[in-house]
Amino acid sequence: MAFLKYSLIRLALFVPLFALFVYLQLGWFLAVVCAGMMAFAISFLFFQKQRDAAAASLHSRFSGKAKPMRSAGEVADADAEDRLVDKHPDITVHTDTRPKDS
Repeated sequence: MAFLKYSLIRLALFVPLFALFVYLQLGWFLAVVCAGMMAFAISFLFFQKQRDAAAASLHSRFSGKAKPMRSAGEVADADAEDRLVDKHPDITVHTDTRPKDS
């Protein structure tokens, strides 16, 4: 959530600056570059707490310590496999192998 909040802050800085530079007729490419650099500088100087929180949330997500996020389909598949194994203990499920292409 912190990463989303910080991204929205940067977007909220970028869009008006971009519109201002387009209004000043700097050209599209130069307007994007200037607005991006100014949005970066403003967020770097004034939004350190939000930036640190966003970095911490990304670090926890990609460090391997976070709980895995599973879709509804993955949860349903896992439940079906669990029910199958519970009903038939002689059946094994090999999820770590993939079928070979012929």
